[in-house]
Amino acid sequence: MSLENPGDLESPVLAIDPLLDDPKTRIIVCCGSGGVGKTTTAAALGVRAAERGRKAVVLTIDPARRLAQSMGLTELDNTPRPVTGIDESAGGTLHAMMLDMKRTFDEVVMQHSDPERARAILDNPFYQSLSAGFAGTQEYMAMEKLGQLRALDAWDLIIVDTPPSRSALDFLDAPQRLGSFLDGKFIKLLMAPAKVGGRAGMKFLNVGMSMMTGVLSKVMGTHLLGDVQTFIAAMDTMFGGFRKRADATYKLLQAPGTAFLVVAAPERDALREAAYFVERLAAEDMPLAGLVLNRVHGSGAPQLTAERALAAAQALEEPRENLGDGGIVDQGAGKTDSIAEGAEGAPAEGAIAEGAEKTDPKARAEAADDMPSDTTIPPEQRLAAGLLRLHAERMRVVARERRTRDRFVSVHPEVPMVDVAALPGDVHDLDGLRSIGERLAGDHPAAA
Repeated sequence: MSLENPGDLESPVLAIDPLLDDPKTRIIVCCGSGGVGKTTTAAALGVRAAERGRKAVVLTIDPARRLAQSMGLTELDNTPRPVTGIDESAGGTLHAMMLDMKRTFDEVVMQHSDPERARAILDNPFYQSLSAGFAGTQEYMAMEKLGQLRALDAWDLIIVDTPPSRSALDFLDAPQRLGSFLDGKFIKLLMAPAKVGGRAGMKFLNVGMSMMTGVLSKVMGTHLLGDVQTFIAAMDTMFGGFRKRADATYKLLQAPGTAFLVVAAPERDALREAAYFVERLAAEDMPLAGLVLNRVHGSGAPQLTAERALAAAQALEEPRENLGDGGIVDQGAGKTDSIAEGAEGAPAEGAIAEGAEKTDPKARAEAADDMPSDTTIPPEQRLAAGLLRLHAERMRVVARERRTRDRFVSVHPEVPMVDVAALPGDVHDLDGLRSIGERLAGDHPAAA
C-alpha cells in the first residue's frame, strides 16, 4: 500500500485477514510506543475479526478511554461487555474490557483463599499499597486477566492492547518480576524479623526490604512490620499459585497460537522503539506476526514531485504583466513586446510595453495605476497555486516517511509490514474502526 518507487526497500506483506481467520490464532498482542494508535488498532482488529466470524474480546490496559467511545460503550471496566452494532451474520461476536488492576488482584485473592483470609488480605494496608502501586503490578494483572479469559474459553480470539512506551515490554517482564517478589524463599526471609524482634529485627528487616523500597516508601509508618507480617501470613498459601500462573501465562505467550503485532508510526522515534520491540521479542522467543505502520501519508499524483509543484505554483503567482500567452513566464529577450502583442484590448498595457525603456520609474508607476484589473492574479490561479504548494508539502512528508520506513526495513528486512493510510480525522465510532480494519487488510489505497 506504499507509494511505488523502484528505489524503495520492500518488506514482506503482513496479511491481516489470514491471521484473523486462522482458528489457531487465539491471542494477538499489540505493543509499541505511545501515541502510535495501538488502542485503535486493537479495536479495529476486534471489529474486523468479529465480523469475519470470530468470537473476539479486546482487553486494553491503556489508560485512555477512546476504546469505549469508539465501540459505543458508555463504560469500559474489568468485565467484558458486548459491543452492539457488530454484523454478526458470519457468526462472530465482540466483547471489550479495560483492565482494573486492583480489582483483578482482589479477584485473584478472593478466588484462591477462603472468605476470612481474603478479608484479612484485602483490608491489609501493605496489600492495598502493593495492589495499587507496586512496579509491574498492572502488567502482571494483565497477565492474570489474560490467563482468566483464556481459561474461560468463551472467546476464540483475545486481542490485548498493551501500555504505551517501552513499558509495554513490562508485559513480558512482570510475571518474572512479581513472581520473584512472591517467591517462597523470599517470603521466609521477610518472616524472619518476627522471630528476632526488637531493634535488631527491624535492622534485619531493612536489609531484606531494600529490594522493594518503592513500595515501602508508600507505607512507612509505625505499623509497617505488623502490616507486612499480617500480609505474609494471610498470603502464604497463595504465593506458589502466583508463580505457577505467571509461568503458565508466559508460556502461553510463547505458544504458536499467540501473535505479537508491533504498532508504529512512520516517525524516527516510533520506528526506533519498534526496532527495540522486534529485537526484544526475538530474544524472548515470542512469535512476531509483523509490524503495523499507522498514519502513512500518500498522494494520488506521485509523479508530480515537490520541486515541480513549487515551480508551477511560483509561475502562477507571478504578476500578469510578466506573463505571456497562457499565463507562462516569458524569459525571452523581447518579452515586453510579446506581452504587448498578446494583450488583446489592452492598449494601455501595450503602450507601457512599447515605451518601457524610454519611461522613467515615476511615469511607469503612473501608467501601471491606469492598467485594467486583469493585471492581478485571477482567483482560480491563486487557488491552483495554493493547491500545488499543499501538494509539494505532502510530497515532502511522503518522502520523509519513506526514508524513515526504509531505514527500519534495511535493518529488519524479514519483518512483515502493512502500511495503514492516515485518516482525515480521529476514529470515534464503529464505522471508523471498520475503515481502519479495511486499511489493515489492504482493502484501501495508501493515498490519503
